[in-house]
Amino acid sequence: MTTIDYERLYINGAWTAPESAKRIAVHSPTTEGLIGSVPEGTERDIDNAVAAARRAFDDPTGWAAWAPARRGEVLEQFAAALEARGAETARRVTIQNGMPIWLAMNFEAGFPAMLVRYYAGLVAAGLEERRQGMLGKQSLVLREPIGVVAAIVPWNVPQAITFLKLAPALAAGCTIVLKPAPETVLDAFLMAEAALEAGLPPGVINVVPAGREVGAYLVEHPGIDKVSFTGSSAAGRSIARTCGDLLRPVTLELGGKSAAIVLDDTDLSDLMESFFASTLLNNGQICWLGTRVLAPRSKYNTIVDTIAGLASSLQIGDPLDESTQIGPLVSQRQRDRVESYIEKGKSDGGRLVVGGGRPSDRDKGWFVEPTIFADVDRNATIAQEEIFGPVLAVIPYEDDDDAIAIANNTDYGLGGSVWTSDPERGAAFARRIRSGTVGVNGYVNDPVSPFGGIKSSGLGRELGPEGLSAFQTFKTIYLDEPNS
Repeated sequence: MTTIDYERLYINGAWTAPESAKRIAVHSPTTEGLIGSVPEGTERDIDNAVAAARRAFDDPTGWAAWAPARRGEVLEQFAAALEARGAETARRVTIQNGMPIWLAMNFEAGFPAMLVRYYAGLVAAGLEERRQGMLGKQSLVLREPIGVVAAIVPWNVPQAITFLKLAPALAAGCTIVLKPAPETVLDAFLMAEAALEAGLPPGVINVVPAGREVGAYLVEHPGIDKVSFTGSSAAGRSIARTCGDLLRPVTLELGGKSAAIVLDDTDLSDLMESFFASTLLNNGQICWLGTRVLAPRSKYNTIVDTIAGLASSLQIGDPLDESTQIGPLVSQRQRDRVESYIEKGKSDGGRLVVGGGRPSDRDKGWFVEPTIFADVDRNATIAQEEIFGPVLAVIPYEDDDDAIAIANNTDYGLGGSVWTSDPERGAAFARRIRSGTVGVNGYVNDPVSPFGGIKSSGLGRELGPEGLSAFQTFKTIYLDEPNS
């Protein structure tokens, strides 16, 4: 196939020559062949990008100073430009990280534009509030943009996660330096093309792909006012330490080891489509997936058999084929990681029910079969550590209280789900789970509601009005006016 190659970085509203000749090569997880390349950003490129974002933010007549309606007009043009590139964005994501194309068309093609419009509408609702004081006078509370944002995103759902950050930040009036993951850079440059076409002012969005060391340099850069990071808990802790020392605001959306609790009143076979989407979606490469399945002992064998049947029925193949349900993992390194956890699951006494190997009919690509372990101890490694692949650990529980205890026995707290024939019982159960989000008979990140985790799953929230507030700072003016 023809490779997709870019020779310049997107900085200050233009395609700009990089400061070095180093490049990032992107390989297909399906064929292992080269599919594209882009310049690899350096610290000097970060300096240039931050300087451009700083100028754009500090300009007294610039983006941050524009009325919300004026910003909204440009953001609508941006949303339209993203939509026009939706199919190509989905294709690029699929050929880079193995996401099945039908899923990419849902997550990556349409979600960014939806978020841009949602947050532009929220900001248009107003940025000022008058409050009647308790001491006789009024206060004026203002919401102002927080400043220059460093946005660092992972490879698993790259454009949707990018716009968890860009959409509210842009609507608030912030300017941005985006560092996409090296594995998924071709979609980020397509997004930059949309920004240029839409007429976003120079410096408002800057795109510099790079590795971890340059990412760390961006986090600590003196020109940055806020960091928004999605990635591993280990990297998040390092970023938190840096931002703590700098007293720099930070949002961290990190790892997960969520519990999918199947209650004793459930016929799981009636919920297979939703269960798949909540546990094995995107080849298991989503942080909120319920990879610990908790099943009551009274129905344990039946539930294990049902889940095993699901895993055995999934079609593994080329992610560009619309019938594919499980594609390859993003890289050889990621496949090695997942396979090491499968071996650990075996050595720790888990019973391998389905999968555990590579598809026999594929001699190329970084594929791993959907893998189900039964009889997993609640404290086993595969029950406690994030694997990030199509591997489920089915853990037995005795009663409702035991299920809650197992669900909450984790360093993480990002997602989770409850499966039941009684939605009211499911909602009551969900209230007892220590997690930032929980679904009942399914799991969907709705743009209007806050998403994020507790414990090792992160700090702060994205989506909903709370996601906008993360890119705003509050100013109070104590007015010389009596209460009305």
